[in-house]
Amino acid sequence: MIVKTRHYIKDFLLILAGIISATFGLEGFLLSSKFIDGGVTGISMLTATLSPFSLPVLIAVLNLPFIALGYRYIGRSFAIKSTLGILGLSIALATVHFPEITHDKLLTAVFGGFFIGLGIGLAMRGGAVLDGTEIAALLLSKKTPLLKVNDVILILNIAIFTSAAFFLGTDTALYSILTYFAASKMIDFVVQGIEEYTGVTIISEHSELIRQTITEKIGRGVTIYRGKRGYGSRGDRNLDMDIIFTVVTRLELPELRMEVEEIDPCAFIIQNSINDTSGGMVKKRALH
Repeated sequence: MIVKTRHYIKDFLLILAGIISATFGLEGFLLSSKFIDGGVTGISMLTATLSPFSLPVLIAVLNLPFIALGYRYIGRSFAIKSTLGILGLSIALATVHFPEITHDKLLTAVFGGFFIGLGIGLAMRGGAVLDGTEIAALLLSKKTPLLKVNDVILILNIAIFTSAAFFLGTDTALYSILTYFAASKMIDFVVQGIEEYTGVTIISEHSELIRQTITEKIGRGVTIYRGKRGYGSRGDRNLDMDIIFTVVTRLELPELRMEVEEIDPCAFIIQNSINDTSGGMVKKRALH
């Protein structure tokens, strides 16, 4: 119960911080310049510019169908958190007003996208969304195997920014695309973690020496798999051997490769990108 309570409090604080950041990005940067973002938020902003409907109302109303889909296909907890997040964003936009930070269009586009992306990313860390686009893209990609999630989002945003170019002008649409890219990069940065990790699998006859180097010199944990060498350039050698797996940051990767190649120039090294990690000996321990 204590663990669940801590998780709920953490999620609530992340969603609240996301609402504040997204509101600041919209009120302090984008709305005064009529730049828009992508997704449902972009549709809401474009509609608010061209109609008498207010942005807070449009954000709440246009996201409702996607929350319903999230409830059906993802779960109740996700739907409740997303409802609170989207309603919180709508209420904040209606009641909290930040002053315009800058009149420079380039700074407006970049930093508006930065704070919106930061807000959406923090909310996603808390198990919610402030924009229903991801839900729609995920479900549509399952129904249509030829389309991936990113493909659906790309098609939707092409339609949004094409409409923006027609109704708001080419310059505004181009600045809006810049806003979207800044936001999407910030979302990736927040959701995938500050550190970028790489999973490394090492197959070598000198596995014990490599293991010692990784744990004692580089300061990373390892996992050992039992395997057998099959047919390779040196012929069919059905020998038992240890396979090493470790996780390092991209800054430690060159050092790891250098150490392994010094021990065994013929070692087979496989690298895989990892978005984020938790548990285990992920953080580098102090060496003595």
